[in-house]
Amino acid sequence: MLFSGCICIKYIKVNPLFAGYPCHYNRNYYWKSKSVIILQNKGNIECILGTMLNLKLLEPLRMLFKDEVRKVGKELEIPTDLVNRHPFPGPGLAVRIIGDITLDKIKILQEVDDIYINMLKENNLYDQIWQAFAVLLPIKSVGVMGDERSYENVIALRAVNSVDGMTANPFAFPFDFLAKLANEIINKVKGVNRVVYDISSKPPATIEWE
Repeated sequence: MLFSGCICIKYIKVNPLFAGYPCHYNRNYYWKSKSVIILQNKGNIECILGTMLNLKLLEPLRMLFKDEVRKVGKELEIPTDLVNRHPFPGPGLAVRIIGDITLDKIKILQEVDDIYINMLKENNLYDQIWQAFAVLLPIKSVGVMGDERSYENVIALRAVNSVDGMTANPFAFPFDFLAKLANEIINKVKGVNRVVYDISSKPPATIEWE
């Protein structure tokens, strides 16, 4: 038996033809459809593996949206810090590194993510936000570090509020917090000299960058 934690929005994102009929569709058609985009949406790879390995796929959350999953978690008396944890992509931080993935880039993003999330918690902002994360962009920019010019990486910060992940709006941070956060990241993470904040809504943009 193969267990999957995929929720309803996963299927709607992978196959928009069923957007009007959340989670109710013919699975055989779904897997034959050309609208399946595994790389972009990370697909329902569990279903493919289950078929290849001849395992029964168990998806207890597939009919629920994120807010409903959290209600279930509260009913089961799961610790609040786990129930309210921000959504995190299955592929991990790698999906937030645009372009080639290297150990150096992973280290940079790990350090940035740690600073970002900890500052949100220290300033009592974490629980006011549905999802927050940092993205390492595939570009470098000119900067000034000390008495020398630098040519380092750019970090994009993302924070949104949503109910079920179908739509989302950017979180309105106080400017002073953003300025302090940017300075903290640039001063403490070697290899970063610029930080930008993504204010795109969903739609037209998605919450994650990839």
